[in-house]
Amino acid sequence: AHDFLYARAWRAYMGMRVMTTGTNGAATRLIRRILLHPQYDQFTSDYDIALLEMSAPVFFNDLVQPVCVPASSHTFTTGTSCYVTGWGVLMEDGKRMGDSQFVCLQNTCNKLYDDAVTPRMLCAGNLQGGVDACQGDSGGPLVCLERGRRWFLAGIVSWGEGCARQNRPGVYTQVIKFTDWIHQQTKGQV
Repeated sequence: AHDFLYARAWRAYMGMRVMTTGTNGAATRLIRRILLHPQYDQFTSDYDIALLEMSAPVFFNDLVQPVCVPASSHTFTTGTSCYVTGWGVLMEDGKRMGDSQFVCLQNTCNKLYDDAVTPRMLCAGNLQGGVDACQGDSGGPLVCLERGRRWFLAGIVSWGEGCARQNRPGVYTQVIKFTDWIHQQTKGQV
């Protein structure tokens, strides 16, 4: 059903900090299959999540580490240190983006985006602008450091309006809403 996401055309790279022609010892894996959420809506970006099954296991080292999938009851409090990473552009209209530290803005966000934010979405950013995900970062992780020791996957870069604009925070897939689906699809191996 999802032939447009032809798995063999994709590669997963782990341990790369900068995208260059050489992989500098980064681990590479072929993708065996891609699982889109069956309720994904391309017009509203609701249920914007997919799982990629790699061709072989990945081994952890100094550069490759796991991130925790939060329990569905997990709460990320406002002011938690969260970071977004991706291979996207670093600027819009020539303004370089700032350090990617985020503040959760869930209550404010739906007003700013005229109720386009569904319960499966999460808003994060900085209302003054200057910090955000950008074009090409879609699918990248929004991770939060909990109690200074463990990284949790809070969101997945989904959509927004421009990059780092005032009153236009980034919108992310809210991972806690998909914990059960992730465990069902991975048979609890995550």
